[in-house]
Amino acid sequence: MEKQKPDNIVYSDVEGYNAYLLPYATTVGAPVIKTDNIVAWKTRGIHQVNREFEDKFSQLKEQYQKLMEEYEWNDLVYNSKFSFEPVIGEIYHMYTSNDGTNFLSLIGPHEWNKEHIASFKLNSDKKWIKLELSNAIFPNI
Repeated sequence: MEKQKPDNIVYSDVEGYNAYLLPYATTVGAPVIKTDNIVAWKTRGIHQVNREFEDKFSQLKEQYQKLMEEYEWNDLVYNSKFSFEPVIGEIYHMYTSNDGTNFLSLIGPHEWNKEHIASFKLNSDKKWIKLELSNAIFPNI
């Protein structure tokens, strides 16, 4: 007759005594092995990463909107009428003429009675920068 092992000993004919390899407790005195509940950790991680992606997307969306606004203003200026070569750094003003076309001028909005659209400055990259003119620059506006 074969020697039998007691019930409380973990033994396998293939593995031998392998209690230390098992993912569960094998004796009454062994510590309880609990699997961590990582669902909450994953959920917090997902929310944090999604928030970061949403913030980055919002920033990119805002940058895109600013870029499109700059493009539209530059398109408007370059398609307006002017018969001079603009000087970099000089302030120019866009007006609507009587026939409805837009034109650039050096004359400020306070100096004549034309419909003023916007004021611009040409930078070294040949990009028109729209200026927010205040009363400090043109007190009679």
